[in-house]
Formats: sequence, structure tokens, C-alpha cells
Amino acid sequence: MERFRVRARLFHAGPLCGVTHYAAEPGRGFLHVLRRGEMVVTHRQRQGAPRRIVVQEPTLLFYPRPLEHDFHNAPQEGADFVCATLEFEGGAHHPVVRALPAVIVLPLSRAPDLQQTLDLLFAEAERLRCGQRLLADRLFEVLLLQLLRWLLDHPDQAGLPSGLLTGLGHPQLARALVAMHEQPGEPWTLDTLAARAGMSRSAFAAAFKSHVGQTPGDYLLHWRISLAQGLLRRGRPLKAAADELGYASAASLSRAFSQAVGCSPRAWLAQQSATEGAQDPPGLRPPA
Repeated sequence: MERFRVRARLFHAGPLCGVTHYAAEPGRGFLHVLRRGEMVVTHRQRQGAPRRIVVQEPTLLFYPRPLEHDFHNAPQEGADFVCATLEFEGGAHHPVVRALPAVIVLPLSRAPDLQQTLDLLFAEAERLRCGQRLLADRLFEVLLLQLLRWLLDHPDQAGLPSGLLTGLGHPQLARALVAMHEQPGEPWTLDTLAARAGMSRSAFAAAFKSHVGQTPGDYLLHWRISLAQGLLRRGRPLKAAADELGYASAASLSRAFSQAVGCSPRAWLAQQSATEGAQDPPGLRPPA
């Protein structure tokens, strides 16, 4: 999360009545907290989420990537919410976003460790005070980190697919993953990663593929390329990115980049500029 930032922005606090539609916008997720009331959530077909979810108790709903969804509340009394948009650096390529299902529905009774942050968030949402929105945004970001911790501790309850979080939830694999994350430029091999995990070479390779869904070599390649994309997006030259990420030259990083992404770094940057230029300026606005 230090390398791939996420920004939360409060956009609603209070009741919702009738049908509320949330559009799917590139790079944008949602974090909703139902404080009181009941509702039905619906999704379109073939979106990777259940068509219909009935929520009957205080619940957190987390959409890590763009997914069109509708809230159906009683037309008069409605239900009480606080809601934030989430803007992930790199959009759908953010490592955490890639590791999560389309939607996570977590009844708050199952995650008591979130309650203190939620109490602070609700208190800020209820009162108009100087700095309210800024503080609420930061509390949503804290809430997101706490939610990710809960997912690491409860991967089966959350229904997580194989990926980064299930790997980090494995005590031995986590040591190798953290090493790759913190020192991406090291000349890692299967042997050195297995030693970092305290496992035999064969046991490490099998466990990594089972829990993370990739070989260690493929994961390291995609991790480095994800970091390179972040560096290029911030204006760093390709040669500097190559030096930081353990490539012998800018040309070798360019070849690895093309292998992983399907186009050269220059072409990818041009696509990013075109996409960002076509989007509306960021801002706080209610759901469509």
C-alpha cells in the first residue's frame, strides 16, 4: 500500500431510500457501511458477483474495482449509510485489487476489531465540523487497511481466490513475498526465496503456486513490472526504473515489460495518458 496508493473520498452520509444506482467508472471502487436498516443489493449478469444479496444487519460492502450495483431500500424510511469512493493507483492493475473478489460482504458482527474506527467514522459523519471530510476520508483509508488485515486472517470466510492475500496469509510464504516486495531489485532465485521462507525448494514452489496462483518467477516478474508502471507514471526514466528493479539495462526492462503487458513502456504510457485525458476530472459527486 506504500508503493500502490489508494485514496478514499467520503461522498454520502445518511439515509438512502428507494433505488440508488452506482455506476462503474475506471479505477474506482466503493466502500459502503450500512449502519442501520435492511436492503437488497443487485448486480448485472456476468459481473462476477451474486445477482442478489439481502442485507439484514449492519454490514460493510467493499467493491475493489468498478462494478455496477444497485441498492434497493424501503421508499420511505430507507436505511442509514456512510459511503466512500476508492481510487486505486493503477486501477484494476493494483496488486490488492487483482487479489480480491468482485465484492466482499462483511457483517460487522464478524469483525469486532473494526468497531473503534467505525465509531470514529460515524461520529465524524454525523457532525459538520472543520476538517470533517478530510478526517472522514482518512478514517475510510484506515478502515480499508483493517479490512485487509481481517481478510488475511479469515481467507476462507471471505472467499478469497488464490493470489497476493492468500499468499500473505501463509506464514512461510509471507516471508518470501515480503522479501520480494521490499527488495524487488535483488537477484532472487527459487533457491533463495525458498530459503527465505524456510522451506525446501520443491515444497516452496508447490505451496507458492497453490496459494498465490503463479510460480514465484511469474509473480516476481509481474511485481517488478507493476512497480515499473508506477515509476513511469510518476515521470521516472526507464533507465532509473531498470536500475531500481534489478534489470541490467533499460532494454532488458523494456523486453520484460513487453512480455508482461503486451506493449512497450512508451506505448503503455501513451495509452495511460489518453485514458486519463478522456476521464472526467476527479471530484466528489454522488452515485449516478
